[in-house]
Amino acid sequence: MPSPTQTSYNTVAANYADLTRDALSHHPYLRTALAHLAEELRDADAPVADVGCGPGHVTAHLKALGVNTFGLDLAPGMIDVARREHPDLAFLVGAMPTLPLATGSVAGVLSWWTLIHLPDDVIPLALEDFHRVLRPGAPLQLGFHTGDEVRLKTSGYGGLPMEVQVHRRPLTRVSGWLCDAGFAVEAEIQLNGDSPSGMLFARRQS
Repeated sequence: MPSPTQTSYNTVAANYADLTRDALSHHPYLRTALAHLAEELRDADAPVADVGCGPGHVTAHLKALGVNTFGLDLAPGMIDVARREHPDLAFLVGAMPTLPLATGSVAGVLSWWTLIHLPDDVIPLALEDFHRVLRPGAPLQLGFHTGDEVRLKTSGYGGLPMEVQVHRRPLTRVSGWLCDAGFAVEAEIQLNGDSPSGMLFARRQS
């Protein structure tokens, strides 16, 4: 049976794709983060996973930067949109905390604003699975809302019905979970504004 989160993102998939199509053009810091990742992974001999790819806009941007990448999302509706809009890329249906990927099969993981829908007790499992699918020394880039609260989102993307928990967490808490899962955290960035967010750059330890 689909989870409320999966059902919600199936419902909003088309609107989400339209409303976020130009998001990167309005957020230069996100483009910079992707360029940083691409600089390291452009010549990697394994693909890069965009986990929680949604309609594939960010996946496509990474490809345009020369990265061999694919997308993965828990919502089949999102994957349908991604495949339609980006037929030259591969997209898979799958969900954290157990990704449908082989051990050591990816050269990097990008996961932006996806951990926000997982409860605290599942986050360590998801990070351990990122560690499993990454090659030793491979990078992980996370983006998420910061703060210290949980809210129920009941509508979005044009007023469509949703039922998703949105977790805001301090950078230090997520950074600690990363270290416990076998990652070295290389950079922490706090982004303040209307919706405070954070980014973490980490690397899988052998």
